[in-house]
Amino acid sequence: MAPPRTDGAAPGFVHTRRLTVEWGDCDPAGIVFYPRYFAMFDASTAALFAAALGMAKPQMLRRFGIVGIPMVDTRAKFLVPSRFGDEVAIESRVTAFRRSSFDVSHRLLRADGALGVEGFETRVWAARHPEDPERIRGVPVPEEVVAAFARPWPPLA
Repeated sequence: MAPPRTDGAAPGFVHTRRLTVEWGDCDPAGIVFYPRYFAMFDASTAALFAAALGMAKPQMLRRFGIVGIPMVDTRAKFLVPSRFGDEVAIESRVTAFRRSSFDVSHRLLRADGALGVEGFETRVWAARHPEDPERIRGVPVPEEVVAAFARPWPPLA
């Protein structure tokens, strides 16, 4: 795996998404069923990129000619449970960009400030394979994208 870039991947750029835990996120005991956290983190990654790039995911895919940013590794630390009706905030940031992959970290905080879950993802900037359109392959993350995470808030449109 290539080393992280040292060109300002902006570990300080944080996007916060607030949400209410819904009944459908929970098991019969009213506690968030752990796979739902991964769905929350996936939506938070999309929101992070939308905030940094100033465009929604469909526009990002068209603009950069990619099919997506699939996850190739994920894990989480579950510290404090969340329950139906809880107000939570998910803080997300890109912690490293490499040639065609990048790392995202998430922190789910409850309204009382307790850290409930830490999530970690490695994703790939993916396009269709030129020789077989049924396959995808990692392609370089555009410098424009890396720069968007390095510039001060608010993002430039």
